Amino acid sequence: MSRFSVSGKVVQQVDLLKKRQGPWRLDVWPFAILYVLWVVAALPALDFVDAAIIFGVMAAVHILALLFTAWSVDFRCFVQYSKVKEISQADTCKITPAKFSGSKEIVELHFRKPVSSTALTGDVEEIYFDFRKQRFIFSKEEKTFCKLPYPSKESIGYYLKSTGHGSEAKVVAAFEKWGRNAFEYPQPTFQKLMKEHCMEPFFVFQVFCVGLWCLDEYWYYSLFTLFMLFLFESTMAKSRLKTLTELRRVRVDSQTLMVHRCGKWVKLSGTDLLPGDVVSIGRSSGPNGDDKSVPADMLILAGSAIVNEAILTGESTPQWKVTANSWESGFFILFLVIFAIIAAGYVLKKGLEDPTRSRYKLFLSCSLIITSVIPPELPMELSIAVNTSLIALARRGIFCTEPFRIPFAGKVDTCCFDKTGTLTSDDMEFQGVVGLSDNVDLEADVAKMPLRTLEILAACHALVFVDNKLVGDPLEKAAIKGIEWIYTSDEKAMPKRGGGNAVQIVQRHHFASHLKRMAAVVRVKDDFFAFVKGAPETIGDRLTDLPSSYVDTYKKYTRQGSRVLALAYKPLQEMSVSEARSLDRDYVESDLTFAGFAVFNCPIRADSASVLSELKGSSHDLEYEETQSVILGVFSIPVSILVQVMITGDQALTACHVASQVHIISKPALILVPARNGVGFEWISPDETEILPYSENAVEALSDSHDLCIGGDCFEMLQQTDSVLRVIPYVKVFARVAPEQKELIMTTFKIVGRTTLMCGDGTNDVGALKQAHVGVALLNAIPPAQTEDSKSRTSKLEPKSGKSKKPKPGSDSSSSGGAPGLNGDGLAKTRINTRAESNSPSGSNKHLTAAERQKQKLKKIMDEMNEEGDGRAPLVKLGDASMASPFTAKHASVAPTTDIIRQGRSTLVTTLQMFKILGLNCLATAYVLSVMYLDGVKLGDVQATISGVFTAAFFLFISHARPLPTLSASRPHPNIFCAYVFLSLLGQFAIHLFFLVSSVNKAAEHMPEECIEPDSEFHPNLVNTVSYMVNMMIQVATFAVNYMGHPFNQSIPENKPFFYALLAAVGFFTAVTSDLFRGLNDWLKLVPLPEPLRGKLLLWAFLMFAGCYSWERFLRWVFPGRTSGRKKRPQQAEATLQKKHA
Repeated sequence: MSRFSVSGKVVQQVDLLKKRQGPWRLDVWPFAILYVLWVVAALPALDFVDAAIIFGVMAAVHILALLFTAWSVDFRCFVQYSKVKEISQADTCKITPAKFSGSKEIVELHFRKPVSSTALTGDVEEIYFDFRKQRFIFSKEEKTFCKLPYPSKESIGYYLKSTGHGSEAKVVAAFEKWGRNAFEYPQPTFQKLMKEHCMEPFFVFQVFCVGLWCLDEYWYYSLFTLFMLFLFESTMAKSRLKTLTELRRVRVDSQTLMVHRCGKWVKLSGTDLLPGDVVSIGRSSGPNGDDKSVPADMLILAGSAIVNEAILTGESTPQWKVTANSWESGFFILFLVIFAIIAAGYVLKKGLEDPTRSRYKLFLSCSLIITSVIPPELPMELSIAVNTSLIALARRGIFCTEPFRIPFAGKVDTCCFDKTGTLTSDDMEFQGVVGLSDNVDLEADVAKMPLRTLEILAACHALVFVDNKLVGDPLEKAAIKGIEWIYTSDEKAMPKRGGGNAVQIVQRHHFASHLKRMAAVVRVKDDFFAFVKGAPETIGDRLTDLPSSYVDTYKKYTRQGSRVLALAYKPLQEMSVSEARSLDRDYVESDLTFAGFAVFNCPIRADSASVLSELKGSSHDLEYEETQSVILGVFSIPVSILVQVMITGDQALTACHVASQVHIISKPALILVPARNGVGFEWISPDETEILPYSENAVEALSDSHDLCIGGDCFEMLQQTDSVLRVIPYVKVFARVAPEQKELIMTTFKIVGRTTLMCGDGTNDVGALKQAHVGVALLNAIPPAQTEDSKSRTSKLEPKSGKSKKPKPGSDSSSSGGAPGLNGDGLAKTRINTRAESNSPSGSNKHLTAAERQKQKLKKIMDEMNEEGDGRAPLVKLGDASMASPFTAKHASVAPTTDIIRQGRSTLVTTLQMFKILGLNCLATAYVLSVMYLDGVKLGDVQATISGVFTAAFFLFISHARPLPTLSASRPHPNIFCAYVFLSLLGQFAIHLFFLVSSVNKAAEHMPEECIEPDSEFHPNLVNTVSYMVNMMIQVATFAVNYMGHPFNQSIPENKPFFYALLAAVGFFTAVTSDLFRGLNDWLKLVPLPEPLRGKLLLWAFLMFAGCYSWERFLRWVFPGRTSGRKKRPQQAEATLQKKHA
C-alpha cells in the first residue's frame, strides 16, 4: 500500500516514496542524453549561432526543471523519487496536510527499534515521521499513521493514583518516545534565506528579464534593475532574520521544578519534563518580578491555583504574510499577459513575413514584449503599501499579527462591538438594592439593607488574593466596596464597622456562561447557607416564591442601562464542612428565597458615542437611507452603507439602552422574546407598549422601520427553523449571547457576504474575533497613544536619547481565568510594556546625480523598513497582542477601530491605484515594443534607465501617502475587476495612444527620408527622441491622474515627496523639450526638436493630461463606491444553501 489516509486536523494523506539515485533522476539522465545528441548531431550540422540557440533553450529548460523541483513538491516527487508499495522499502514520504493547514512537504521516514524493548516484547520496530514539530507513528493495527499518543485521556482516578515515573528505565522509555519539553524556532543564516529568496519564481522571472534586456544591449537599465532586485531581496532576508531572532525569544523561560521520579523528589529543569511526571509547582517570579509561566499542560491533583489565561487562545505564533486581493492580482496580470501575447504575436507574424530579419532578434523582441508585463518593483511596492500601514498603526499602539488583514479593513461594511469593557467602562458602580418590597425605588443606604442581602453580596463571588492584593471581577469588587464590607485572604467576609457576623466561604460553584449564575456554600457561625446570584430571568425560575413585582422591577432598571443581578439564598441542614463541600450544584441552586436585586451602573466610555458617530457618518445615514443609485446607461451604482451591531452577554433591555446612547440604534426598538401565551415568539418594545407577532418572512420589512434586538434564548429557535439567514443579518443588537453564539453571528455575516469587524476585550470574544475579517482585541491597560502633534511637543521637553526606559511591568488588575463577569463579558488582560520610538532623518547629499539620489532614497526606504521601532513593522511580543485577534490595541477605547479602517482604506486605495498605473504602463509598453518597434522606434540604454528610476521613485512616493484623519462618507472600490477600473483603463489608454501616435507621426514628417531597420542598433533620431519624451510624459501623467488622494489619503500637494517629484518631472520635460541644456540632451541621446514641434508637443501633453484627468474624475463621480447589499445578499446566500441541501 503506497498511500495512507490519516484522519486528523493536521495530516490528510501520506504517500510512501524512495529516493532515486543521482544518475537515475529525471532531471539528470534525460538532459544528459540531449546534451550528447547536441554535441554529436546539432553542433556539426548547424550554424554556430543556431546551435548556440538550441543549446541555450535546452539549458534554460534544464534550469527550469531544477527550479521546479524547489517550487513544486509534486514535481519534485515525480523527478527525484519513486513510489513504493511496501513501507519497509520507503525512506521518505510526501505529506498532504488537511485543508487550510498549509502546503505539502517531503519528510524523512524513520525506522527505530526502541531501547526499552526486551525479549518479552520482541523486536518491535517503530516507524514514524516528524511533521511540523509533531510525530506520527505507523500503527500496524490500524494500517495507517497516527499522531503520537499522550497519556491525557485516562480517568481522573488514574491520575490521582499516579506517582510519576518509578524507575530509570521508564524515564528513558518516556524520553525516547516524547523527547524534551522544548520548542526551538529554526534560526537560518542570512545566506540560506538569501538563497531561498533568490529561488522564488518571481525573482527568477525578473532575472530572466534582465538577461533578455542584456541581450538587447540595455546594459545600464539591466544593471539598475538587477541592483534594485538584489537590494529588495537582501532587505527582506535581513528583515526575516531579525523576525526569526525575535521569535526565538518569544518562549517560556526555563525554570527549576520539583519532580517526583524513582520514588523521590528531585529538582529538574522545565525542559526535562516528561508526560506522566508528577510535579510540585508554586508561584515563582522571574528576574524582573514578573510571574513565570507554567512550562506544560498540567492537571491539578491537589491544591488550587489562580492563573492568567489571557493569551492562551489556541493560536500558534502567527506567520507574517502580505497579500492584497491575491486572486484578483493574478487575474489582472493574466489579462495583461494576454494583451502582451497578442502584441508579441503581431510582431512575430510581421517578422516571419520578412525573410531578411534575424530570427534571434525576432524571438528576443517577442520575449521582451511578454516579460514587460510585470515590472520588477511590483512586489516591493505591494509590500511597502501594507508595511506603511503597519508602521502607522504601531505608532498608535495598535499591533497586527496578520498584515494581509489590513486591506480587508478597507472593505468593512459591518462593525460589531462587545458592550462591557468595550463600549462601556470597566469601572462598575454599586447603586443599591431593590425589589424587597412593593416599592420599586432603589435603596442606597447600606444601613437599611437586609443583613442576608449584604452577606450574599459579600460572600458570593470569585475574588481571590494574589500578593495580598484582591483581584477579580470589577463588579464583585464594587459590590464589596459599596456595602462597606471587607474580604480577607482566609476567605472570610465581614463588615468594616462591626455589627454583623463573619461569613466563611466553604465551597464555590463558579460562574458558567451557559448557566448565567454562580453559587457559594457559606457558614455563618454554626449555620450553613447556599448563596446564589445571577441573571434575573435565570434566578426567577429557581425561587420558591416569586414576588409579583419581580419582572417589572428588574426591567425598570435594565431599561435605564443598569446591570441588575438577582440575589437568592437558602438555609442548609446541619452538616460537616466536608459534606458541605460535596453538595451537588443543582441542589445548592434550587428552592431559593429571593433576597433582592443588586443594581450596578457601568458608565459608557467618554469617546464611544463620538467614535461610533464617526463610523456611522463615514457611510451615509443608516436609518433613513438604505441605498442611493446613480444611473448611467446600463449601470446602476448603489452608494455604500456601513452597519453597526452590538453583541453582548448583557440583558436585552440594558443592551438596547446602551445601543441608543452610542447611536447604534435610533429607530424604535423591538426585542424578540417568547410569546406570553407560551406559543412561539413575538416582538415587543422595551417599554412593552408595542407588540408585534414574529414571522421570519417579515423580518426584512420590519427592519426598515425598527431596530431589532434578539436574545441568546432565540438562537436555538432560529437554528431549529433554519431561519438564521433570514433574521440575523437584519438585527442590530444581540443580547444574552454565549461565546459560541457570538461566533455563529460572525459566521452568518460572512455567509451573507458581509465584510465584518469585531471589537472586543474578553476571552468570551475569542471565537468572534477569530471569525471576523478584522478582529480587534482591546487590552485595557494604558490610555490611547499620543497624537503626532502631542508627541512632537513632548519630545521637545525630553532629553535626546537613542533609547527610552521601559516602565516596570505592573501586576494584573483582574484574573481572567479565575473571575469572569457574571454577564458573560469577562475580561482578558495582560501586562504591557511601552516602547518609545525614535526617528532620526538623515540628510541628503546635494552633489549626487539624479540617479544616485534616487538609489540613495530607495536604500533609505529599505533601511527604514528594517530599523527597530520606527521604520520596520514591529514584531508583536508576548503581552503586546492577543493571539486570538489579528489586531490588538493598547487602548481603553474603541477609537482604534477608526484608525484600522482608515489605514485599511488607504492600503486598498494605494493597491488599486498601483494596479491601474501598472496596467496603463504595460499597455503602453506593449504597444511601443510591438507596433512602433517594427517602425524602427527604439529607446536608448540611458533613456530606459532614467525611465526606470522615475517609475521606482513615483511608486515609492505614492505608497507613503498618509490617510486623512477622519473617515469619509464614500468608500474605496474593493475589487480590481469592476466597471470603474475597466472603463478608466480603456479611456486613458485611448488618449495615451492617440497622443503617442500623433506625436510620432508629426516627428516623422520632419525626418529626412531614411530606412530604419527594426533590428538595427539604437541611434538618435527625431522619431526616437519624440517617442521617448512622449512616453515619459504619459508615464508621469499616469501617476498624477490615477493618484487617489481625498477623501482617503493626502492630496498631491499634501504628499510632499510625490508633489516635488511631479514638479521635478515637469521641469525635466520642459527642459529637455525646450533644449535648454544641450549637454543633458546629448547624454540622454536626444536630438534637437524643430521649433514648431516643441510648442505642439508641450500643448498636446497638457491636453493629454487634461483629457485623462477629466475622464478619471468623471468616472469617480459616476462610480462612487459599492453597497453592502443588506437586502440581496442574505436572500442569495439562503438560495445557495437550499440548492446545496437539495
